[in-house]
Amino acid sequence: MGLRTLVLRVALVACTLGAAAAQLKARCDSKCGNVSIPYPFGTREGCFRDPSFLITCNSSSGFPIPYLRKGNIRVLNISLHPAEMRVSTLVPYDCYYPNGTNHRRKSTLTLKKFAISNTKNKFYVVGCDTYACLIGNDFATGCVSVCSNLTHMTNGSCSGVGCCTTTFPQAIRNFNLSIGSYENHTHVLAFNPCSYAFVAEDGSFNFTTQDLLNLHKRPTSPVLLNWAVDNQTCAHARQNSSSYACKANSECYESEAGIGYLCRCKEGFKGNPYLSHPDSGCRDTNECATQKLCSMRCHNLDGNYTCSCPPGYKGDGYIHGSGCKFPFLEISLGISVALLVFFMLLSTLYWVHRQRTMKKLRRRYFEQNGGTMLQQFSQGQGYSERTRIFTENELKSATNNFDESRILGRGGQGTVYMGILPDKTLIAIKKSRVGGDPRQIKDFINEMAVLSQINHTNVVKILGCCLETEAPLLVYEFVDNGTLLDHIDPLKNEFSFSWETRLRIAAETAEAISYLHSYASIPIIHRDIKSANILLDHNLKAKVSDFGASRLVPLDETQVTTVVQGTLGYLDPEYLHTSQLNEKSDVYSFGVVLVELLTGNKVVEFNRPEQRNLAMYFVSLMKEDRLWEILDKRVLDQKNAEQLKEVAFLARRCVRVKGKERPTMKEVAMELQGMRAMEKHPWVKGEDPMSEESEYLLGHIPDGYEVASTSNSVANDSIQKQIASEIANGR
Repeated sequence: MGLRTLVLRVALVACTLGAAAAQLKARCDSKCGNVSIPYPFGTREGCFRDPSFLITCNSSSGFPIPYLRKGNIRVLNISLHPAEMRVSTLVPYDCYYPNGTNHRRKSTLTLKKFAISNTKNKFYVVGCDTYACLIGNDFATGCVSVCSNLTHMTNGSCSGVGCCTTTFPQAIRNFNLSIGSYENHTHVLAFNPCSYAFVAEDGSFNFTTQDLLNLHKRPTSPVLLNWAVDNQTCAHARQNSSSYACKANSECYESEAGIGYLCRCKEGFKGNPYLSHPDSGCRDTNECATQKLCSMRCHNLDGNYTCSCPPGYKGDGYIHGSGCKFPFLEISLGISVALLVFFMLLSTLYWVHRQRTMKKLRRRYFEQNGGTMLQQFSQGQGYSERTRIFTENELKSATNNFDESRILGRGGQGTVYMGILPDKTLIAIKKSRVGGDPRQIKDFINEMAVLSQINHTNVVKILGCCLETEAPLLVYEFVDNGTLLDHIDPLKNEFSFSWETRLRIAAETAEAISYLHSYASIPIIHRDIKSANILLDHNLKAKVSDFGASRLVPLDETQVTTVVQGTLGYLDPEYLHTSQLNEKSDVYSFGVVLVELLTGNKVVEFNRPEQRNLAMYFVSLMKEDRLWEILDKRVLDQKNAEQLKEVAFLARRCVRVKGKERPTMKEVAMELQGMRAMEKHPWVKGEDPMSEESEYLLGHIPDGYEVASTSNSVANDSIQKQIASEIANGR
């Protein structure tokens, strides 16, 4: 047989099959009345798989009604998935009448490839003198319902009083119903002449007491049947290809009712899995048209789909995946690098270009934060020791990203934060308030240069700096007990520390300033000595801080001309008028601190009627022999009266208007240390401590006041109460 003949025969067979399929489709009814008839069901020969699936469409009543096969089981609905058929069956009954007659209606159901669903149907029995049995080939089940009146019945309840219900086994293909009465309804005939028993779809029947009398008016009940295309397993069915029901793009699965196998379309396909016709069988589902699955491009495949991104986009294209994203960052970076290479005319090798760029960037930050100035300070002063260089991340971690709760205080040059290093070391970090301000940066670098030279126990030690930020950060040792101002201000601390402690703090502070003036490698003028810049550690040891305004004085000069800078009330009046800064400017500021220690008053008080400036007010009272009126009552006592007088005279010398009349800080420190030594080792013992000098210091004590004796505890309590009373009255 030639090739041409073979091709013609194949084409003829294809045409014949296509014509047959077309004829089959054309002559098979898809509906009977309002019930759809899907294959393997059919209404005529050639339209169903086998006679078990015959649906008889009866139009004798004027409206088409479908019945299963050629019987009287009316079909209400057919579905392929799930494989179910809803049918209508008669409600059997057994009725007794007063004249002694009896009327019964029996019910028998016989199925082949169908089974009554045991999960979606129930067996109901209704009556007050009723028992009924549901009997099959290999099973029997029953239910009893009795009652004597309507009193104990509840509508909607089938618990055995007037109505009872039960279930039955799986895969029942046929059954007989048997109904009986114990006493022929003799005692309940008035309200229940009949017994009823029927299988019905779960939820289709809701018992009421009216059903006892007229349930026979309900002739039928819906029953849900399971069906299978054949009573074989999938494994056996596949062995016989000629009878295998599952067509192209479908798969076989076992019936949940245990009565055979069924077919369904594979995932990505829809249609009737029992047909091979392309219009009716399992055909591809166009997911791209029915669902939003892709972010940009969707490609329908046979039984599936795939997503993609347009050229230039990145991602898998799936909505629930990475989607499609335009690589703005990569393109921007590429353009930036290309432009940078082009305009800077650097080497074409990226590594070389990267190294040069990073070097310039590091140099720019270094110069911006005063690194060059810091180098000049270090080289010019012969300072070789290096402080630690902290990274920005280290200081952020130490301060919880500079959280507000870590702020210790705010000063003229910036904000101070508390930090905790990984080794649990506490540090203080000064951060500029105005980033990028040249003056702020200059003050920070100045403080770095000054503190780098100082090694004194009463000067706050600098630990390092950070130059990676917009403004440099300075790192100090942490001093944990606040400032001197916090302890002597009666508004902040009612119970201040003793005079002995105040004197020691004054002596330590004086030694630190004297060291700056006389013993540092280059003399240093602090320029902002005040009680708020004297910190106290846990042992109340004094620590001089805040060197942002300090100035180095060349060895061949005694004073420098600068822009006036300091704090109101502590500012040297001579420096204020001449702008000539020298060591005596710090002496004046320290003298004001001594006055604060003696009086506990504010340096500038606008509500003070006599004199707003504390130093001037203090000097005027001393000239009038009224010193007692301003001294802090919390430290005034017999045993320190002479010492208070000496410190008061020293403070008055320090705050003289003319700088040349003030003592040097070295002299001040020596005098204070001498007073402390006298306190520890008095020259004269046993004498009356209240000498003429003490009386001169106190001047004339007003009536009603007296100085407490150290040997009289009652007097001590009295003077403390009087002092508290005077503080409350504004004295």
